[in-house]
Amino acid sequence: MDAHSRGRADEIDPADQWVLNPQTGNYELRLDHSGQQPQAAAPSYARRAATVETPSPATPAAPVEAPVPGQRRRRPAEPDRGSGAGGTGGGTGSPGRRGGQPPASRRKRKQAASRKKKVLLWTGGTMALVLVGGATSAYVLYNKLDGNITTVDPVGRKSQGFRKGQAFNILIIGTDKRTGEGNGGYGDTNSPGHADTTILFHVSQDRTNATALSIPRDLVTKIPVCESRQPDGSIKTIPGAEKARFNVSLGQDGRDAGCTMRTVEELTGLTVDHFMMADFNAVKELTTAVGGVKVCVEKAVDDPKSHLKLPPGESVIEGEQALAFVRTRSSFGNKSDLDRIKVQQQFLSSMVRQMKSDDTLTSPTKLYSLANAATKALTVDTGIGSLSKLQELAGELAPIDTKNIAFTTLPVVDNPDEPKPVTVVPHPTQAPQLFAMLQSDTSLTEVKKKEAQAKNAQAQAQAALLKGPRSTAAEVRVDVYNGSGITGAAQATINWLQNDQGVTRSTNRSNAPEKATRTTLTYAPNQADQARKLADMMGLPATALKPGTQDAAEREPMTLVLGSDFKGAGVPLTGPVKAPKDLQKVAADKQVCAK
Repeated sequence: MDAHSRGRADEIDPADQWVLNPQTGNYELRLDHSGQQPQAAAPSYARRAATVETPSPATPAAPVEAPVPGQRRRRPAEPDRGSGAGGTGGGTGSPGRRGGQPPASRRKRKQAASRKKKVLLWTGGTMALVLVGGATSAYVLYNKLDGNITTVDPVGRKSQGFRKGQAFNILIIGTDKRTGEGNGGYGDTNSPGHADTTILFHVSQDRTNATALSIPRDLVTKIPVCESRQPDGSIKTIPGAEKARFNVSLGQDGRDAGCTMRTVEELTGLTVDHFMMADFNAVKELTTAVGGVKVCVEKAVDDPKSHLKLPPGESVIEGEQALAFVRTRSSFGNKSDLDRIKVQQQFLSSMVRQMKSDDTLTSPTKLYSLANAATKALTVDTGIGSLSKLQELAGELAPIDTKNIAFTTLPVVDNPDEPKPVTVVPHPTQAPQLFAMLQSDTSLTEVKKKEAQAKNAQAQAQAALLKGPRSTAAEVRVDVYNGSGITGAAQATINWLQNDQGVTRSTNRSNAPEKATRTTLTYAPNQADQARKLADMMGLPATALKPGTQDAAEREPMTLVLGSDFKGAGVPLTGPVKAPKDLQKVAADKQVCAK
């Protein structure tokens, strides 16, 4: 509601104007501020319509039933039922149940549980989505929040709504655009806004877990040709770039968020279903609306560039201080963008916990402010570009416990094309492994569970062939041939075997004589121990093992031919996809101190 009209007259927050009408038992919007109870129940047609009408000067404001779930419900003063209409009796100290109602303490617990079910607080990148379940019953509030949302229709993509019953991916983009009050002082005021902080948020098919994958802005990758919708409504075709920084996939040369979506799809092999985007103001406004976010630092911080000042230990930050915390690069780690990503992930994890805390869920003022600030901060694709569609999405995200939300960063290495690297490229083996995990809908929080399930399913098929002792990795000798049709597959496999698995006696034999349909490992009877070890490491099925009939010479290697079923170095052909070795993760349910 407009704070300059009826919604906040006399310093009364619009979220606090819903009261219980004892005559109807319903919660109604009271627009007069005299403190008196409504004189009559709202007409049934008014309650059904759930609208708010301006009262005429000659008549008192009629209450309209439109409760906002999650707000603190107020019970007006009422006479004790054993004392007459005006008496007070001894009812103030009586905990007796009236009309079969449960005790107040039990009702409060049920109301609190209901609030938690109806409110989803979710965040990523430099913005957050906050939705109040059931807000459609309040027509004015609904229209206000719905009108806050800005939409963009990416060219060539269907404006479909949410995909039910399937895993889905949302791209969260925090731009460095300096719009909004007080942001011009950060420099580069004319920037169109690049992809400064980007998180690919993957939600599992069964809605039990989610993975938030941060993509470094200084990543060198391929930006494909894309058609971009310009501010005047025209469509511009923008050439692609083979080796470009990821952050210019947005803003540069007129690229819109649709171009960033295509870049992420090209990089990961995943379908990006929707996007959400916000600028600097989102961090300031959302942290203020939620009452601050708790952060922790191991040592005192005094950064003259970002103006961040914090004592050692825990602090609660909001507004400009919160923005300084997520922007600083000079206070933590080796002062790189990768270390800044870690700090941002810790901040976002803490923000998720604060949003889902009782302090927020039981505060009508915080919920209203947060929903208002969040919808103002959002720019989304048209597929989720309304409050009703965002509510539907929120309902799908609601079952995910914070302990099952894992933040991680795309594994990278220094750019080998630069003498003094300032950019990075995807790790040749770990990045494909992580992409394969997301493609197979395997959560970082459930890897062990999925491994056990897959092993059980394969146990019988491989028992006979793979039963027996294993060699050590250092004892395995193997020649690798590329029959997959993928350029560099053999060398990528050699790098993974030698550097990650310790198979130092492995050799790249270049291309196979012809393209192979399936990956095969050919070995002699006296090499069975080596074959079992290599099969374990590579996730080879029993059908890929081809035992010979004659023993091999002492130093003769086995032969591994990569086929068209090859998915990437270190990515199992069958069975569970394992998390890359030493992958950095931040759990959303734990407080971590920035170093």
